[in-house]
Amino acid sequence: PTRGLFAGGWTAVPTYAPNDVIDYVTIASAGNATDFGNLVSARKNVGGLSSSTRTLIGGGGYPSAVNSIDYVTTATTGNAQDFGDLTLARATLSGTSNQTRGIFMGGTTNPARQNTIDFVIIAVTSDAIDFGDLRTEKQNGGVASDSHGGL
Repeated sequence: PTRGLFAGGWTAVPTYAPNDVIDYVTIASAGNATDFGNLVSARKNVGGLSSSTRTLIGGGGYPSAVNSIDYVTTATTGNAQDFGDLTLARATLSGTSNQTRGIFMGGTTNPARQNTIDFVIIAVTSDAIDFGDLRTEKQNGGVASDSHGGL
């Protein structure tokens, strides 16, 4: 079944601490989220992208931004593993992908917004490579993609 994953974020009141929880839903049917596993480290404001086999969770952080990229095999539950590093530590970044290549873009390095675009080959664990720059610095951007490009 096709799954949607949710990772990281804040815990509930009163602690307001970052968490390492990964939950999933089966997109084809309504229902509550189920435990998938845990991130390598607890963090909020992460970016995500996926192929049909892997999901990558990049950046985020608390109290400061991190450059970590974690990955999971989407079809099976389990804890995330280290994929590599972004070219720049940042939180509130966005991600988009096709079946081969993933793009992480924008974000913040407390408090500066960034215009950095990184790319990874989703099937190969490695550090991200510089792809170019956004026209302006952005954070928390909405993204969409088809099999040819991302917006």
